Amino acid sequence: MNLKAPELLLPAGTLQRMRAAYDFGADAVYAGQPRYSLRARNNEFRMEQIAQGIEEAHARGKKFFVTSNLIAHNDKLRTYLRDLAPVVALKPDALIMADAGLIMLVREEMESGRWPEVPIHLSVQANTTNSAAVKFWHRQGVARVILSRELSLDEVSAIRDACPDVEIEVFVHGALCIAYSGRCLLSGYFNRRDPNQGTCTNACRWEYKTHGAHTDSDTGEAVPAERLDNDFNFAQEDEDAARQFAATCGGGTRHPLADRVWLLEEKERPGELMPIMEDEHGTYIMNSKDLRAVEHVARLVQIGVDSLKIEGRTKSHYYVARTAQVYRRAIDDAVAGRPFNPELLRELEGLSNRGYTGGLLERRPSQDYQNYQSGSSESQRSQFVGEVLRVREDGWAEVETKNRFAVGDRLEVIHPGGNRVIQLHTMTSLDGEPVQVAQGSPLRVWVPLGAPAEGALLARLL
Repeated sequence: MNLKAPELLLPAGTLQRMRAAYDFGADAVYAGQPRYSLRARNNEFRMEQIAQGIEEAHARGKKFFVTSNLIAHNDKLRTYLRDLAPVVALKPDALIMADAGLIMLVREEMESGRWPEVPIHLSVQANTTNSAAVKFWHRQGVARVILSRELSLDEVSAIRDACPDVEIEVFVHGALCIAYSGRCLLSGYFNRRDPNQGTCTNACRWEYKTHGAHTDSDTGEAVPAERLDNDFNFAQEDEDAARQFAATCGGGTRHPLADRVWLLEEKERPGELMPIMEDEHGTYIMNSKDLRAVEHVARLVQIGVDSLKIEGRTKSHYYVARTAQVYRRAIDDAVAGRPFNPELLRELEGLSNRGYTGGLLERRPSQDYQNYQSGSSESQRSQFVGEVLRVREDGWAEVETKNRFAVGDRLEVIHPGGNRVIQLHTMTSLDGEPVQVAQGSPLRVWVPLGAPAEGALLARLL
């Protein structure tokens, strides 16, 4: 059986990240105008950068997709076609869109001949979860559908079988929203910054305290009771009651404490207690782990998925390079029929993450999706510490530091031609003076790396 390699699609919040994605194995990148994509912050792509990105991509035989996937209100509807027209004139390889009305307007411009024909890819924001919806969007002129993250591998396979003429794209790595495909209300509630307008503040990552409560019999409102300090570790509290419930309900796993009312208190809003309900699936207002599906790449290749997508337009070029490199190897191994390499899991552990989950690609208990212990990102294996700017003939490299490292550290040299580990025995300033510790950005030092090192990234092994 000849397997087709799916496209590897990486995020590009900057031109630097775009180049890193291509250098380390990406076939395509996606970037968007801040006003009309879901990345209004930390996004350098104005018209000039979009034009340069498309030109560089095509010169390298790569693809550049423009993300235009906000759910538009009328104030943006007035300016949308005017602002998108010069982007379409640059002939990106696709527009990634979510709003049905905007798709209709864009298709009308193309069908009339006023705009050149550019493929439209349906964003994950459209929440496509079944084959009938895929067929519907295909009839509206959509060339590719990015499936909802709420689908299992078996459901993706069934959609592929039912819709052989439509391109299918699946997310395989990156942050997961705790609301359905990104439609989260928390950011708007707290800060009046709408996730679907590109200004999400990631309120799901903030620190919350949990308070017990009871329901007032007269008003029906939740009244604060005791403070809960055990991080939702309900299974340790009332095992006898849980076993009794399971026996009564035919082996179910719902815990009695799940039927109680709970109040959340956000760290920066003391005294503001917000009622939540928890059921057998967990609580939906907490911090999701990050998606990692590298171990499922072989199955997705066998299914015939057309594109594997990585999330992270606000992440560093180090993140882009490492994920591109790892998933490139996973795709190439799968197509060649080689077994999955567990080393790829270890390499992804070196990236900052909030814990990894396979998401809903495989059905798992709710505690596998949520990280109740911490909202901060942690790197379990390595830390991005430097970027090579140039290399002298003697093998010494000028390195711009990103985080602290020192003589004696083990450094991983991350390069498109292959990675290697070195022990750092010496280091100097740009003036040639010995340096024992590079304290971090902004600083430049000379480090003996040998070759290959041009354009490499450095990580300190922890």
